[in-house]
Amino acid sequence: MTLRLKQKNIDRLLPTDILFQTRYWARVKARLGWKPHAFDIVPCQSDQDLLILSRSIGPDTATAYVPQGPEFSPDPEDYGTYLESLSESIAAQMGREVAFIRYDLPWESPYAADVAHQGDRGFPEARIRELRMNFSTRNWNLKKAPVDMTVADTYVVDIDCDEDTLLSRMKAKTRYNIRLAQRKGVRVTAVSASRLPLFYRLYRETARRNGFFASDYRYFEALFAPHEHSPASSEIVLLLATHGEDLLAGAIITITEKGAFFLHGGSSARKRDHMGSYALQWEAIRQARTRQCRTYDMGAVSPGKIPDHAFFGLYRFKSGFGGRIVHRCGSWDYPLKEEVYTQFRNWENLQGGYEIGCRLIPDR
Repeated sequence: MTLRLKQKNIDRLLPTDILFQTRYWARVKARLGWKPHAFDIVPCQSDQDLLILSRSIGPDTATAYVPQGPEFSPDPEDYGTYLESLSESIAAQMGREVAFIRYDLPWESPYAADVAHQGDRGFPEARIRELRMNFSTRNWNLKKAPVDMTVADTYVVDIDCDEDTLLSRMKAKTRYNIRLAQRKGVRVTAVSASRLPLFYRLYRETARRNGFFASDYRYFEALFAPHEHSPASSEIVLLLATHGEDLLAGAIITITEKGAFFLHGGSSARKRDHMGSYALQWEAIRQARTRQCRTYDMGAVSPGKIPDHAFFGLYRFKSGFGGRIVHRCGSWDYPLKEEVYTQFRNWENLQGGYEIGCRLIPDR
Protein backbone atom coordinates (compact mmCIF):
# COMPACT_ATOMS: atom_id res chain seq x y z
CA MET A 1 0.00 0.00 0.00
CA THR A 2 1.51 3.31 -1.12
CA LEU A 3 -0.19 6.62 -0.39
CA ARG A 4 0.79 10.09 -1.53
CA LEU A 5 -0.27 13.51 -0.24
CA LYS A 6 -0.95 16.51 -2.45
CA GLN A 7 -1.05 19.83 -0.60
CA LYS A 8 -3.94 22.25 -1.09
CA ASN A 9 -5.49 25.34 0.47
CA ILE A 10 -7.28 24.91 3.81
CA ASP A 11 -10.44 26.44 2.34
CA ARG A 12 -10.65 23.54 -0.11
CA LEU A 13 -11.08 20.86 2.55
CA LEU A 14 -14.00 18.63 1.60
CA PRO A 15 -17.25 18.67 3.60
CA THR A 16 -17.31 16.07 6.36
CA ASP A 17 -19.35 15.00 9.39
CA ILE A 18 -16.15 15.00 11.47
CA LEU A 19 -15.85 18.41 13.15
CA PHE A 20 -12.12 18.08 13.75
CA GLN A 21 -11.38 17.60 10.04
CA THR A 22 -13.14 20.77 8.85
CA ARG A 23 -11.75 24.11 7.75
CA TYR A 24 -13.67 25.59 10.69
CA TRP A 25 -11.57 23.56 13.11
CA ALA A 26 -8.42 24.52 11.21
CA ARG A 27 -9.24 28.18 11.91
CA VAL A 28 -9.98 27.50 15.58
CA LYS A 29 -6.65 25.75 16.12
CA ALA A 30 -4.75 28.39 14.14
CA ARG A 31 -5.96 30.95 16.68
CA LEU A 32 -4.55 28.74 19.43
CA GLY A 33 -1.04 28.48 18.01
CA TRP A 34 -1.27 25.49 15.67
CA LYS A 35 -0.42 25.63 11.96
CA PRO A 36 -3.03 23.90 9.76
CA HIS A 37 -2.17 21.99 6.58
CA ALA A 38 -4.57 20.42 4.07
CA PHE A 39 -3.79 17.53 1.74
CA ASP A 40 -5.56 15.32 -0.76
CA ILE A 41 -4.82 11.62 -0.28
CA VAL A 42 -3.95 9.86 -3.55
CA PRO A 43 -4.54 7.39 -4.99
CA CYS A 44 -8.02 6.77 -3.57
CA GLN A 45 -11.20 5.24 -4.90
CA SER A 46 -13.11 8.38 -3.87
CA ASP A 47 -12.20 11.91 -2.91
CA GLN A 48 -10.35 11.85 0.39
CA ASP A 49 -8.44 14.60 2.13
CA LEU A 50 -6.78 15.28 5.45
CA LEU A 51 -6.34 18.14 7.91
CA ILE A 52 -3.00 18.03 9.74
CA LEU A 53 -2.01 20.42 12.53
CA SER A 54 1.60 21.13 13.42
CA ARG A 55 3.19 22.91 16.36
CA SER A 56 6.67 23.53 17.66
CA ILE A 57 7.67 21.54 20.75
CA GLY A 58 11.27 22.75 20.93
CA PRO A 59 14.11 24.28 18.89
CA ASP A 60 13.82 23.02 15.29
CA THR A 61 11.38 20.36 16.51
CA ALA A 62 7.66 20.01 15.85
CA THR A 63 4.83 17.54 16.13
CA ALA A 64 2.23 16.74 13.48
CA TYR A 65 -1.27 15.93 14.71
CA VAL A 66 -4.13 14.46 12.67
CA PRO A 67 -7.33 15.28 14.62
CA GLN A 68 -9.99 12.58 14.17
CA GLY A 69 -8.50 11.50 10.87
CA PRO A 70 -8.15 10.04 8.36
CA GLU A 71 -11.92 9.96 7.96
CA PHE A 72 -12.15 6.97 5.59
CA SER A 73 -10.77 3.79 7.12
CA PRO A 74 -9.36 0.68 5.46
CA ASP A 75 -10.31 -2.81 6.57
CA PRO A 76 -9.27 -3.36 10.21
CA GLU A 77 -6.53 -5.80 9.23
CA ASP A 78 -4.99 -3.03 7.08
CA TYR A 79 -5.07 -0.27 9.73
CA GLY A 80 -1.34 -0.52 10.43
CA THR A 81 -0.06 -0.70 6.86
CA TYR A 82 -2.30 2.20 5.87
CA LEU A 83 -1.01 4.39 8.73
CA GLU A 84 2.60 3.43 8.01
CA SER A 85 2.31 4.48 4.36
CA LEU A 86 0.45 7.66 5.28
CA SER A 87 3.06 8.52 7.93
CA GLU A 88 5.90 8.20 5.46
CA SER A 89 4.10 10.56 3.08
CA ILE A 90 3.39 13.05 5.88
CA ALA A 91 7.05 12.96 6.91
CA ALA A 92 8.10 13.73 3.33
CA GLN A 93 5.66 16.65 3.12
CA MET A 94 6.07 18.22 6.55
CA GLY A 95 9.84 18.52 6.79
CA ARG A 96 12.66 17.18 8.92
CA GLU A 97 11.68 19.09 12.06
CA VAL A 98 8.68 16.79 12.72
CA ALA A 99 9.62 14.44 15.57
CA PHE A 100 6.47 12.31 15.53
CA ILE A 101 3.01 12.10 14.02
CA ARG A 102 -0.04 11.57 16.21
CA TYR A 103 -3.31 10.21 14.84
CA ASP A 104 -6.54 10.55 16.77
CA LEU A 105 -8.31 7.82 14.85
CA PRO A 106 -12.08 7.98 14.23
CA TRP A 107 -12.04 4.35 13.07
CA GLU A 108 -13.96 1.67 14.93
CA SER A 109 -11.83 -0.20 17.41
CA PRO A 110 -11.08 -3.81 16.39
CA TYR A 111 -11.99 -4.65 20.01
CA ALA A 112 -15.43 -2.97 19.83
CA ALA A 113 -17.37 -6.24 20.13
CA ASP A 114 -15.28 -7.35 23.13
CA VAL A 115 -15.69 -3.96 24.83
CA ALA A 116 -19.45 -4.05 24.30
CA HIS A 117 -19.61 -7.23 26.39
CA GLN A 118 -16.70 -6.78 28.80
CA GLY A 119 -16.24 -3.01 29.19
CA ASP A 120 -12.65 -1.93 29.88
CA ARG A 121 -11.65 -5.58 30.22
CA GLY A 122 -12.27 -5.94 26.49
CA PHE A 123 -9.20 -3.82 25.77
CA PRO A 124 -5.92 -5.74 25.91
CA GLU A 125 -2.87 -3.96 27.30
CA ALA A 126 -1.12 -1.44 25.05
CA ARG A 127 1.67 -3.87 24.12
CA ILE A 128 -0.83 -6.38 22.69
CA ARG A 129 -2.70 -3.65 20.84
CA GLU A 130 0.59 -2.48 19.30
CA LEU A 131 1.39 -6.01 18.13
CA ARG A 132 -1.92 -6.19 16.33
CA MET A 133 -1.64 -2.69 14.81
CA ASN A 134 1.89 -3.31 13.51
CA PHE A 135 1.19 -6.74 12.05
CA SER A 136 2.21 -6.70 8.34
CA THR A 137 3.94 -3.30 8.62
CA ARG A 138 7.56 -3.02 7.53
CA ASN A 139 8.93 -0.98 10.43
CA TRP A 140 6.75 -1.92 13.44
CA ASN A 141 6.79 1.73 14.42
CA LEU A 142 3.20 2.49 15.48
CA LYS A 143 2.78 3.07 19.22
CA LYS A 144 -0.34 3.52 21.31
CA ALA A 145 -0.26 7.09 22.63
CA PRO A 146 -0.26 7.45 26.43
CA VAL A 147 -3.39 9.64 26.14
CA ASP A 148 -6.35 9.84 23.80
CA MET A 149 -6.61 13.33 22.37
CA THR A 150 -10.39 13.06 22.17
CA VAL A 151 -12.50 10.44 23.91
CA ALA A 152 -12.45 7.00 22.32
CA ASP A 153 -15.90 5.99 23.63
CA THR A 154 -18.81 8.29 22.78
CA TYR A 155 -22.58 8.05 22.85
CA VAL A 156 -24.33 8.59 19.50
CA VAL A 157 -28.07 9.01 18.96
CA ASP A 158 -29.56 8.39 15.52
CA ILE A 159 -32.00 11.28 14.97
CA ASP A 160 -33.18 10.81 11.37
CA CYS A 161 -36.74 10.06 12.47
CA ASP A 162 -39.69 11.94 13.99
CA GLU A 163 -39.78 13.20 17.57
CA ASP A 164 -42.30 10.60 18.73
CA THR A 165 -40.00 7.81 17.57
CA LEU A 166 -37.02 9.45 19.31
CA LEU A 167 -38.94 9.72 22.56
CA SER A 168 -40.13 6.11 22.30
CA ARG A 169 -36.50 4.91 22.09
CA MET A 170 -35.57 6.68 25.32
CA LYS A 171 -35.71 5.16 28.76
CA ALA A 172 -38.94 5.96 30.60
CA LYS A 173 -37.09 8.01 33.23
CA THR A 174 -35.46 10.19 30.57
CA ARG A 175 -38.81 10.89 28.87
CA TYR A 176 -40.32 11.71 32.26
CA ASN A 177 -37.53 14.12 33.16
CA ILE A 178 -37.78 15.93 29.81
CA ARG A 179 -41.52 16.46 30.36
CA LEU A 180 -40.98 17.37 34.01
CA ALA A 181 -38.59 20.15 32.95
CA GLN A 182 -41.24 21.42 30.53
CA ARG A 183 -43.94 21.40 33.25
CA LYS A 184 -41.69 23.27 35.65
CA GLY A 185 -41.14 26.01 33.07
CA VAL A 186 -37.53 25.35 32.07
CA ARG A 187 -36.67 27.20 28.87
CA VAL A 188 -33.83 26.32 26.49
CA THR A 189 -32.78 28.96 23.96
CA ALA A 190 -30.02 29.40 21.41
CA VAL A 191 -28.11 32.58 22.30
CA SER A 192 -25.37 34.67 20.75
CA ALA A 193 -21.67 34.56 21.63
CA SER A 194 -22.20 37.63 23.82
CA ARG A 195 -23.51 35.18 26.46
CA LEU A 196 -20.31 33.13 26.34
CA PRO A 197 -18.94 34.58 29.65
CA LEU A 198 -22.11 33.39 31.38
CA PHE A 199 -21.66 29.91 29.96
CA TYR A 200 -17.97 29.88 30.88
CA ARG A 201 -18.70 30.57 34.55
CA LEU A 202 -21.11 27.64 34.58
CA TYR A 203 -18.55 25.45 32.79
CA ARG A 204 -15.85 26.33 35.36
CA GLU A 205 -18.26 25.62 38.20
CA THR A 206 -18.96 22.17 36.72
CA ALA A 207 -15.26 21.44 36.23
CA ARG A 208 -14.50 22.30 39.88
CA ARG A 209 -17.41 20.22 41.13
CA ASN A 210 -16.43 17.13 39.13
CA GLY A 211 -12.65 17.45 39.24
CA PHE A 212 -12.18 17.94 35.47
CA PHE A 213 -9.62 20.11 33.75
CA ALA A 214 -11.07 23.43 32.58
CA SER A 215 -9.98 24.91 29.26
CA ASP A 216 -8.93 28.57 29.08
CA TYR A 217 -11.47 31.19 28.07
CA ARG A 218 -9.40 32.03 24.99
CA TYR A 219 -10.18 28.55 23.66
CA PHE A 220 -13.91 29.30 23.79
CA GLU A 221 -13.33 32.66 22.14
CA ALA A 222 -11.54 30.83 19.34
CA LEU A 223 -14.51 28.50 18.88
CA PHE A 224 -16.77 31.42 18.00
CA ALA A 225 -14.24 33.73 16.32
CA PRO A 226 -14.06 31.98 12.89
CA HIS A 227 -17.78 32.54 12.40
CA GLU A 228 -17.47 36.26 12.85
CA HIS A 229 -15.41 37.04 9.76
CA SER A 230 -15.67 34.24 7.20
CA PRO A 231 -18.04 31.49 6.08
CA ALA A 232 -17.31 28.04 7.44
CA SER A 233 -18.48 24.52 6.77
CA SER A 234 -19.62 24.14 10.40
CA GLU A 235 -22.17 25.88 12.57
CA ILE A 236 -21.70 26.42 16.29
CA VAL A 237 -24.67 26.83 18.63
CA LEU A 238 -24.67 28.01 22.25
CA LEU A 239 -27.68 26.74 24.21
CA LEU A 240 -28.69 27.87 27.70
CA ALA A 241 -31.36 26.29 29.92
CA THR A 242 -32.97 28.73 32.36
CA HIS A 243 -35.72 28.87 34.93
CA GLY A 244 -36.76 32.41 35.69
CA GLU A 245 -33.52 34.29 36.35
CA ASP A 246 -31.55 31.14 37.17
CA LEU A 247 -29.16 29.54 34.70
CA LEU A 248 -29.48 25.75 35.03
CA ALA A 249 -27.33 24.32 32.22
CA GLY A 250 -25.50 25.23 29.04
CA ALA A 251 -24.00 23.48 26.02
CA ILE A 252 -21.95 24.23 22.93
CA ILE A 253 -23.15 22.18 19.97
CA THR A 254 -21.55 22.05 16.54
CA ILE A 255 -23.30 21.15 13.30
CA THR A 256 -21.13 19.67 10.53
CA GLU A 257 -22.74 18.33 7.35
CA LYS A 258 -25.24 15.73 8.63
CA GLY A 259 -23.82 15.32 12.14
CA ALA A 260 -24.26 17.26 15.37
CA PHE A 261 -21.67 17.09 18.14
CA PHE A 262 -21.85 18.03 21.84
CA LEU A 263 -18.58 19.84 22.37
CA HIS A 264 -18.77 21.33 25.89
CA GLY A 265 -21.33 21.71 28.62
CA GLY A 266 -21.97 22.72 32.18
CA SER A 267 -24.73 22.54 34.78
CA SER A 268 -25.59 24.34 37.98
CA ALA A 269 -25.91 22.73 41.41
CA ARG A 270 -29.07 24.83 41.92
CA LYS A 271 -32.56 23.54 41.09
CA ARG A 272 -31.35 20.08 40.13
CA ASP A 273 -34.93 18.87 40.51
CA HIS A 274 -35.90 21.02 37.49
CA MET A 275 -34.02 18.65 35.15
CA GLY A 276 -32.39 21.42 33.16
CA SER A 277 -29.77 19.11 31.64
CA TYR A 278 -32.48 16.81 30.23
CA ALA A 279 -34.28 19.75 28.68
CA LEU A 280 -31.00 21.03 27.27
CA GLN A 281 -30.08 17.76 25.53
CA TRP A 282 -33.59 17.34 24.13
CA GLU A 283 -33.43 20.84 22.64
CA ALA A 284 -29.97 20.07 21.21
CA ILE A 285 -31.48 17.06 19.44
CA ARG A 286 -34.34 19.19 18.13
CA GLN A 287 -31.95 21.88 16.91
CA ALA A 288 -29.89 19.23 15.11
CA ARG A 289 -32.99 17.77 13.46
CA THR A 290 -34.05 21.17 12.08
CA ARG A 291 -30.63 21.28 10.37
CA GLN A 292 -31.22 17.85 8.78
CA CYS A 293 -28.62 16.07 10.89
CA ARG A 294 -28.71 12.28 10.94
CA THR A 295 -26.78 11.76 14.19
CA TYR A 296 -26.10 13.53 17.46
CA ASP A 297 -22.84 12.65 19.19
CA MET A 298 -23.32 13.32 22.91
CA GLY A 299 -19.62 12.87 23.70
CA ALA A 300 -17.77 10.94 26.39
CA VAL A 301 -19.15 7.93 28.25
CA SER A 302 -17.66 4.90 29.95
CA PRO A 303 -17.21 1.94 27.56
CA GLY A 304 -20.21 0.28 29.17
CA LYS A 305 -21.98 -0.18 32.48
CA ILE A 306 -18.83 0.11 34.61
CA PRO A 307 -19.64 1.76 37.99
CA ASP A 308 -16.01 2.50 38.91
CA HIS A 309 -15.19 4.19 35.59
CA ALA A 310 -14.60 7.98 35.67
CA PHE A 311 -17.30 8.51 33.03
CA PHE A 312 -19.91 6.14 34.42
CA GLY A 313 -22.08 9.06 35.55
CA LEU A 314 -22.07 10.37 31.98
CA TYR A 315 -22.99 6.89 30.76
CA ARG A 316 -25.97 6.70 33.12
CA PHE A 317 -27.28 10.08 31.98
CA LYS A 318 -26.65 9.78 28.23
CA SER A 319 -27.70 6.16 27.81
CA GLY A 320 -31.23 7.21 28.67
CA PHE A 321 -31.54 8.98 25.30
CA GLY A 322 -31.79 5.77 23.29
CA GLY A 323 -28.52 5.75 21.37
CA ARG A 324 -25.45 3.54 21.11
CA ILE A 325 -21.85 3.59 22.26
CA VAL A 326 -19.24 4.01 19.53
CA HIS A 327 -15.83 2.54 20.39
CA ARG A 328 -12.96 4.13 18.43
CA CYS A 329 -9.27 3.25 18.18
CA GLY A 330 -8.05 6.27 20.13
CA SER A 331 -4.70 8.00 19.56
CA TRP A 332 -1.63 6.41 17.94
CA ASP A 333 1.88 7.75 17.38
CA TYR A 334 4.41 7.27 14.60
CA PRO A 335 7.83 8.41 15.93
CA LEU A 336 10.34 9.86 13.48
CA LYS A 337 12.93 10.98 16.06
CA GLU A 338 12.90 8.34 18.74
CA GLU A 339 14.82 10.24 21.43
CA VAL A 340 12.74 13.41 21.09
CA TYR A 341 9.54 11.37 21.04
CA THR A 342 10.50 9.51 24.22
CA GLN A 343 11.26 12.78 26.00
CA PHE A 344 7.93 14.28 24.92
CA ARG A 345 6.04 11.15 25.94
CA ASN A 346 7.63 11.25 29.40
CA TRP A 347 6.77 14.94 29.76
CA GLU A 348 3.21 14.26 28.62
CA ASN A 349 2.76 11.57 31.25
CA LEU A 350 3.99 13.96 33.94
CA GLN A 351 1.52 16.61 32.77
CA GLY A 352 -1.36 14.18 33.05
CA GLY A 353 -2.19 14.52 29.40
CA TYR A 354 -3.60 18.05 29.52
CA GLU A 355 -3.23 20.62 26.78
CA ILE A 356 -4.64 24.16 26.92
CA GLY A 357 -7.88 24.21 24.98
CA CYS A 358 -8.18 20.44 24.72
CA ARG A 359 -9.04 17.87 27.37
CA LEU A 360 -6.91 14.77 27.03
CA ILE A 361 -8.25 11.52 28.41
CA PRO A 362 -5.81 9.12 30.16
CA ASP A 363 -5.28 5.92 28.22
CA ARG A 364 -7.04 2.82 29.45
